[in-house]
Amino acid sequence: MMLGYARADGRKGIRNTVAVVYLVECAHHVARRIVDKADDADVHLIGFPGCYPNAYAAKIMEAVTTHPNVGGVVLVSLGCESFDRERLQAHIAASGRPVELYVIQQTGGTAATIAAGLAAVARVQAAIADCPRVPMRIDELVIGTICGGSDGTSGITANPAVGRAFDRLVADGATCIFEETGELVGCEAIMETRAVTPELGEAIVACVEKAERYYTVMGFGSFAPGNAEGGLTTQEEKSMGAYSKSGSSPISGLIKPGDVPPAGGLYLLDVVPDGEPRFGFPNISDNAEIVEMIACGCHLTIFTTGRGSVVGSAIAPVIKVCANPETARRLAADMDINAGRILEGEATLDTVGEEIVAAVLAVAGGERSVSETLGHREFILTYKAFEPIGPACLPTRMRTTA
Repeated sequence: MMLGYARADGRKGIRNTVAVVYLVECAHHVARRIVDKADDADVHLIGFPGCYPNAYAAKIMEAVTTHPNVGGVVLVSLGCESFDRERLQAHIAASGRPVELYVIQQTGGTAATIAAGLAAVARVQAAIADCPRVPMRIDELVIGTICGGSDGTSGITANPAVGRAFDRLVADGATCIFEETGELVGCEAIMETRAVTPELGEAIVACVEKAERYYTVMGFGSFAPGNAEGGLTTQEEKSMGAYSKSGSSPISGLIKPGDVPPAGGLYLLDVVPDGEPRFGFPNISDNAEIVEMIACGCHLTIFTTGRGSVVGSAIAPVIKVCANPETARRLAADMDINAGRILEGEATLDTVGEEIVAAVLAVAGGERSVSETLGHREFILTYKAFEPIGPACLPTRMRTTA
């Protein structure tokens, strides 16, 4: 039986992390030194580097600092940035979590703030040490998936195996999120047929068309040189491989970063900004997209790779599934599951899919993923802009509130 950490909003976490948060790049070093000196696997560094305010960044930070895997927070501000630190502090406090705020310009500089922040971490840890553990069901889990460093094997082994795992998890009532709309160009008509309502199908087509426009205006696509070197031949091939991670379950909704799905099912996360293209690359790195999935409530992320990736994530564990058997051998110490065995005839999509489900339940139950054990806690948050989702995007909400 899984045991989760009970939170005041009714959700349950699979970790009890203390987040140390810098609110501008000028406070990054101080916050990092606090985390380094704490030297604890459950004290994580996250932050927003920008000085100019951004509604998207504020929404994501509010969602991440009150994520069910977060038990308490220490905020570190320089003092003259535009991020509304008092609002964030109040938001966290209202969630029932202990939170402390330190402003470097008022606390006495680098050394004084590091010392004060380190003491604050200890107090927050003490406050959450006795957080109640309660039974947690599969249908209370939120799981995301992303692919990175894809190659010619990704769409044959790891990605469809994740699709099999998603089908099983959705059938058991879990919430599963797939994304990368910029890498799903060409698959919109297929996804439209899987939408639970015609209106949702139309919204999915529109969001992929938006992604295609954004990429076209910015002068690049999601097909990278590394993909070609790894054996992928066309954008269509890459899109179909990325799409296969979604499995075959009906698509219950379309969400944007920071939107928490209202019920179990399969959801598409739109990560490409709204409005005129103005923020550069929509998906600057895999970890930026993982952060957006965490902001949507993901307890953990399934990360598939063919060329190889060593990253993990702060706040929510990452389970890495390797598509390429040669990569799996070279980077064995960084992978949780070797889906390349499918290519060598040693496993099937179904058996690897079951292994992924078992890994999800084990990590949700407290077992550390490989990236967690290695100390990977990557976190990236930059500028974007989104409009609220429309009523057609969450027909599930209408069913649950009717």
